[in-house]
Amino acid sequence: MNERTVSQNPVIPESTTVGIVGGGPAGLLLARLLHQAGVECVVLESRERAYVEQRQRAGVLEQSTVDVLRASGAGERLEREGIVHDGIELSWDRRRHRIDFPGLTGGKQVWIYAQTEVVKDLIELQLADGAPLLFEAQVTEVTGADTDRPVVHYTHAGAERTLRCDYVVGCDGFHGVVRDAIPDGELTTYERVYPYSWFGILADVPPSNDELVYAHSPRGFALLSMRSHTVSRLYLQVPNGTDPQAWSDEEIWDELDARFAVDGDWKLARGPITQRAVLPLRSSVTEPLRWGRIFLAGDAGHIVPPTGAKGLNLAAADVTVLARAFGQLHRTGSSDGLDAYSRQCLSRVWRAEQFSYFMTTTLHVAPDQNPFDTRLQISQLDRIAASPHAAAELALNYVGTAL
Repeated sequence: MNERTVSQNPVIPESTTVGIVGGGPAGLLLARLLHQAGVECVVLESRERAYVEQRQRAGVLEQSTVDVLRASGAGERLEREGIVHDGIELSWDRRRHRIDFPGLTGGKQVWIYAQTEVVKDLIELQLADGAPLLFEAQVTEVTGADTDRPVVHYTHAGAERTLRCDYVVGCDGFHGVVRDAIPDGELTTYERVYPYSWFGILADVPPSNDELVYAHSPRGFALLSMRSHTVSRLYLQVPNGTDPQAWSDEEIWDELDARFAVDGDWKLARGPITQRAVLPLRSSVTEPLRWGRIFLAGDAGHIVPPTGAKGLNLAAADVTVLARAFGQLHRTGSSDGLDAYSRQCLSRVWRAEQFSYFMTTTLHVAPDQNPFDTRLQISQLDRIAASPHAAAELALNYVGTAL
């Protein structure tokens, strides 16, 4: 990305068309798309910039997400450093089966490019020539949600401030403030909490495989992923409440070795572990994604377990649809796109929820799982390996659909 002069003292507006609460990938991408469409907006992020740019999250981008990032101007470094993947591998019973994305989907691929890098790219663009982006702006409440001019109350630089908006978009997560502005009883949340977590590590070692490996094992699930050609990202299924510091590095690598074991000469490469964390798994969908002048996007409206690689991609889809709708309103005065936002996005969300649930329950071992359940999982994996139709169904869901 080219060098830009970045403003360190942004003008703090008192009103705007769209107030965006949350400066993660959803809020930042929405702001960028609105800026390009000529729609006035402001982004309020509670954390400092350094924290936002270091949060480790997703790393798999669908082609539609890559296309949107390119169109937003945030594709330069992605093109240079992103890793294009043509498939994934499934592992079970000490064997592997490759899912060929282009061959099964008519040429579609996915990209490996960490969410942290997407956020860095969008922040640089936004601070250089985009709409106002305020870090360490702690939103305390949103009032007037039932009026045509809601108000976001926040603190910034030691002062209490307000931002009057035509619309407010919550990109501040499931526990964010924006959801609280919607009256009780107006939203319905459907949720599933899984009885296991992911123990994720970053390691300074080149990936042991060119593509992601999803492993089913009697010992539990494991995933071999990557952040770059020199940094590996790996995950182990562990019981909820696991302390990541209770495992030694050697114990982690030994367990990964056991779960990825296959017949043949393939070997898992080991290296220094630089980060570790435990991530609980759950599914959640809130309906509707709009109430009056309030909109929910990304994790504020829905959460998927990471097994299907859908979280960041769903967030990008939400804000792409929303930006188009605001652009339509700006150009023509029509609110048709805004009125259709919730219905349009929830259709995609539920499809992704089903796929993520399928991947999760097929590959993980539940605490109360019996041999019959395990045989059903093996049968399903055998069917994917034997049936082009089953493999194509998995591939089409994984690579996603166009926006």
